[in-house]
Order: sequence, then structure tokens, then C-alpha cells
Amino acid sequence: MALLPARTKARARETAKSIGGGLIGAATVGMLRTTRYFDPAKTSDFFARVTRLIGPRLREHRIGRANLAAAFPEKSPEEIESILMGVWDNLGRVGAEFAHMDHVWDYDRDHPENSRIDLPSRSIELFDRIRDDGKPALIFAAHLANWELPALAAVAHGLDAAILYRRPNIASADRIIQEMRQVNMGTLIPAGRDAPLRLAQALKDGKHVAMLIDQYLTGGVEVTFFGRKTRANPMLARLLRQVECPIHGARIIRLPGGRFTAELTEEVPPVRDADGKIDIQGTTQAITSVVEGWVREHPEQWLWLHRRWR
Repeated sequence: MALLPARTKARARETAKSIGGGLIGAATVGMLRTTRYFDPAKTSDFFARVTRLIGPRLREHRIGRANLAAAFPEKSPEEIESILMGVWDNLGRVGAEFAHMDHVWDYDRDHPENSRIDLPSRSIELFDRIRDDGKPALIFAAHLANWELPALAAVAHGLDAAILYRRPNIASADRIIQEMRQVNMGTLIPAGRDAPLRLAQALKDGKHVAMLIDQYLTGGVEVTFFGRKTRANPMLARLLRQVECPIHGARIIRLPGGRFTAELTEEVPPVRDADGKIDIQGTTQAITSVVEGWVREHPEQWLWLHRRWR
């Protein structure tokens, strides 16, 4: 039998990849749209059970185990596995909650006792200040609990926000996800070549720019995370060099019963070099250290399933 030319093989692989991506995208769209018709609490429990069942069979479980063992050498294998099961539980719940994005954020200032969200008084004070002071601000977050909630909170309470996000690789999934996010998530700016320019312009326009900063970035600046060297995205610090403004961290903590605590940190001071300019590496390390503190408090709620150290 004659061998297929290399070009034909490459085309066949691309065609198969395209078809596979289309099928996965269609399944994702169908799942998200169908899930909206079911009770959110029951769906969250169901998705959590499914991910706890399937997760340990995936290669990401091994990645997470290695990450946790390196980050917490004092913990026993049993403790590591317990944390990992919490990671899968949280991830399943995030997936279920995503389908109900338009009403996941539930906070009533007049009746906080009836709300799903717990907001400490100091976080409310800080939020009101950055919303009303007429200045731009940079806000960083991490893949903790439901990491979509800070963006929902911003719009729900009148913060003019521009959110950096990463597009899914599958176009059809990207469309439905954007459709759900744009209901109440401010200005969405996809990661890409023009993202830094668009984000800098948003700051110059007085907007509050928010981004997730806790994943490995090839070509990023070197930082220390849990005592180990890794690389992090320096975009926030580079933006700060262009438009100096306050930096705050926003984190979500998952509570029992489908509830959450949302916290805004005090202003994080940037690190400066000998000439008084923003130190890119030092400032990126400063915000990375804040994230490490968050993760240490609730390791089962962070996304350990990616290769944070290379």
C-alpha cells in the first residue's frame, strides 16, 4: 500500500482536529445551555460528584499530586489526596455555576443576611472607595473557588471594569462562554497581542482593569511561589509603569451550602527600582506572594491541576 504524502497526512490531522474540536464545542454548548434548566444547587452537587469520580483517573490528578507534594512537603499522602478531592469538587461546582452566571452573584446590601455572598465590612469600604474616587485601579485575582465572581461583583455594584480573559481554543465554546459572560461582566478583553494596549487605554480612560495572575507563563518573569522558582505574567506591573494607580487583590472563598465570601485586599504597594520606577519583577513577586497566602489558607480551592512549575 502506498504511503500518504506528508502534506496529505497533515491535512488529515488538521481535519480530524477540527471535527473533534467542533464536536467538543457542540457538546460544551449543549451542556451549558441544558444545565441552565436545572436547579443550581442540585446541579452543583451532581457536577462535583462527577468530577470527584473522573478526576483521579486523569493525568491532571498526577500533576496536582506532584504540585501539592512539592508545595507542602510536610503533608502526608493522605492529606494530599484529600486536598486533591477538594480541588475536583470545587472544579465541578465551578462548571455548574458557570451555566447560571447571570444570577450566581447574590448580594443585597440592605439584607446581607439573606444573601449567598458574605462581604466583610472592610472589603465594602475599599470597594466603594475605588469605585467612587475617580481613579483607575489594577485588580488581580487567582483561580480560587469560583474565580468568575470578582468580575460579576464589579458590575453588580457599579464598578467600571475591563476584564482580561483567555479565549477557549474551540470557537463555538468561546461564543457561548462570551455570551454568558457579557450578561454582567463589564468590558471583556481577550488575551492577545493587542491586549496590553487595550488594557492601558482602559486605565487611561479611568477604568478598573482586572486579571487572573496565578498561572505559569512561558517567557514571564521569574518569581518564587511556595519556595520554588517559576514564571509569572508581568502584565500588571508593566501596565503600572504606564499608568500608576492603586493595586488590589480580589479573592473568593467557597463556603458550605453554595455560599461564598468575597474579599478585597488593602492596597498592595508596588516595588520600585533604584531610580524610583516600578520594578517589574519585584512587583510581580509582591502580588504572587499575596496569592500564595490565599492558597495556603484554602489549598483545596485552588486549581493545582496545571504545571505551575516547569
